[in-house]
Amino acid sequence: MQKINDKLYSWASILEPATLAQAERTASMPFVQPHLALMPDAHLGAGATVGSVIPTVEAIMPAAVGVDIGCGMIAVRTQFTRDELGGRSLADLRRSLEKRIPLSAGRYNRTVGDTAAPRVAALTEEAGDRLAFYEDLTRVGWDLQLGSLGSGNHFIELTADESGTLWLFLHSGSRGIGNAIARHHIRIAHEQCRDMRLPDRDLAHLTEGTEEFDAYVRDLEWAQHFALANREEMMDRFLELVARLLGAAVEERERINCHHNFTASEHHLGHDVWLSRKGAIRADAGRPGLIPGSMGTASYVVTGKGEPASFESSPHGAGRAYARKAARRTFTLEDMDKAMVGIEYRRGPAFLDEIPAAYKDIDVVMADAADLVEVRHTLRQLVNVKGE
Repeated sequence: MQKINDKLYSWASILEPATLAQAERTASMPFVQPHLALMPDAHLGAGATVGSVIPTVEAIMPAAVGVDIGCGMIAVRTQFTRDELGGRSLADLRRSLEKRIPLSAGRYNRTVGDTAAPRVAALTEEAGDRLAFYEDLTRVGWDLQLGSLGSGNHFIELTADESGTLWLFLHSGSRGIGNAIARHHIRIAHEQCRDMRLPDRDLAHLTEGTEEFDAYVRDLEWAQHFALANREEMMDRFLELVARLLGAAVEERERINCHHNFTASEHHLGHDVWLSRKGAIRADAGRPGLIPGSMGTASYVVTGKGEPASFESSPHGAGRAYARKAARRTFTLEDMDKAMVGIEYRRGPAFLDEIPAAYKDIDVVMADAADLVEVRHTLRQLVNVKGE
């Protein structure tokens, strides 16, 4: 860990100047207390640095939390091993996943299925009189968004750990409804702070004790619960398909579901704070967590060490080394083919910006995180599904 100044600590050995400057601007806000923690995968982000842990006192910056509220990972450890796949077609599993789970931005379910119905009911009850407001924020009913993947770095994977045990692994968030909720409250924060001289417009904040703050926290918590339920719904569908492929029900030996884009009220280093993890997971002592690499590199099942200076947090992935447009200019489909040898995936130019080389070296990130987490399992992809 490097103490850059009294308000900025960093665990990142790879840190671009623009990323550092962005983090310094965020850390300079007076309500950021006692300091901002940069994770090993830190890189330039919209609103605030991706891979940053931001404690704020009596304020929250909606843009710093981000638009994919509750984005995160879920993984299930099964009783099956890679050897039990035998000659079964992994291409068939990939195609079945692509049919069973709506992929890509703007693609949703046509109806609320039987497995989704109880989750929809629970979220409906939680929403209360805010439900009509949620519906007005998006053109597609939020209930039809439950159990859909999205695009970008979201994925569904069948993986195997170092012992050959099969794990089901996926990454997604609160979809269009979470995005709409976030953008609504970011606009309100901009209006609230329009007369302030901020180092960055996206550091506009809402102040605790106001109606606007309370409304944001209420909607934020609902979107985070939606994101958890969204991952659970997709995982249940994934389990059904794997059971069909292998001819036996999946025994869940372990299930981990964790956010890496969220805010919660927590107590750290003597402060009651609103802790915003933008590209970071909870890593208090003994807590299981998930840190993915890229679509062609290792992912990790970890246990938190509870490092106080990091606010009991750890990185959430590899972190981008190339922006999406730069990756498309730099790499080719032939580069992608070399990176994805041995992994069943849908080949095409739509995924070039997700090529493993567009990300930081996950081994470096994990080495930097040695004081934050302990690695329990290393997962390698057998099947990768992404939305365009």
